[in-house]
Amino acid sequence: MSKPQSVTSVGQSPDDERRERMKKYLISQIVRVICIILAVFVQGWMMWIFFAGAIFLPYFAVVLANAKGEGEVKSKPTAVVAPTLKISADAFVSTTKPEGE
Repeated sequence: MSKPQSVTSVGQSPDDERRERMKKYLISQIVRVICIILAVFVQGWMMWIFFAGAIFLPYFAVVLANAKGEGEVKSKPTAVVAPTLKISADAFVSTTKPEGE
């Protein structure tokens, strides 16, 4: 008989995965808005650093949000296998004689 399936080998649900990606993207966009605000109020070389962060952060935010978490899963999930039930024909054949005979 095959090895029993473990619930922990099941991957993350699409809804949970989407929620995690949205959280990562939201945090990145909050940092981007902060960079834009700081770039307006700061002078000199710091202004250019904040503008660069505001310009390049959307690309990295999308890449990080859509990155698969391969490091989170310690083992490759196994395919779910339905168990097969085998019943021999002997289980249905009566070996005793009916009472009337």
